[in-house]
Amino acid sequence: MPFLDRVIAAVTRPESESARREARAKARSAATTGDWLSQVLAHHLQIEDAFAATQHAVNAAERIQSRTRLALLLTGHSNAEESILYPALASVDEKAHASMAYNEQAAVKVQMALLESLPPMSQDFLDKLEHIRSAVVHHMYEEEGTWFIELRRKLPSADQDKLGERYLAEFDRYVGTDLDSGANGNYRPYFPGALLQSPQLE
Repeated sequence: MPFLDRVIAAVTRPESESARREARAKARSAATTGDWLSQVLAHHLQIEDAFAATQHAVNAAERIQSRTRLALLLTGHSNAEESILYPALASVDEKAHASMAYNEQAAVKVQMALLESLPPMSQDFLDKLEHIRSAVVHHMYEEEGTWFIELRRKLPSADQDKLGERYLAEFDRYVGTDLDSGANGNYRPYFPGALLQSPQLE
C-alpha cells in the first residue's frame, strides 16, 4: 500500500452503516429547509452518487467523465467548507475538529490527483477509488454526527442564515448551479426542502 494510502487508512476509523445512518438522521433533524446544513447534506448525497457513477461506469470514456464530475463536486464542496464552515467551526471553540477537517480533505485532494494518473478501467483505479470513497464517507460521518451538529448548536442564530448564503455562493462559484447535468444524469438537483423529506436519508 502506498505511503499516502497508509496515512489515510491510519486516520480513518471505519464505522458501521447503521452508525452512518444514525449520524445522517441526526443531521437531518438538526437542519431546517434551505439552511447551510441542508445544503451540506444535499451535496453529500450528490458526492455519494458521483462515487457510484464512477465505480459503475462501463467504459473508459464514461469513467473519465464520471471521475471528472466527482472531482468537481468534491473540490467545490471542500472549498466551500474550508472557506466558510470550518472557520465558523473554529470560531465556536471547535478548533481541533476544524483542523482535522482541513487535514482530511487535503489528503483526499492528493488522492484524487493520483487517481487521475491510473488507467480508468484498471483494478488499481477501482481500488484507489474505493479507498478515497471510504475516507470521504468517514469524513461525512464526522461532520453529520458531531462537528456540524455542534456548529448548528453553538453558532448564534443571527449568523446561521448568513453562513448558508456564503456557503452556497462559494460552492456555486466553483461548481455552478446546474447540479443535475453530470454523467448519465445520476446527480440529484439541489432541492434542500425536498431533501429533508427524502427517504434516502433514512
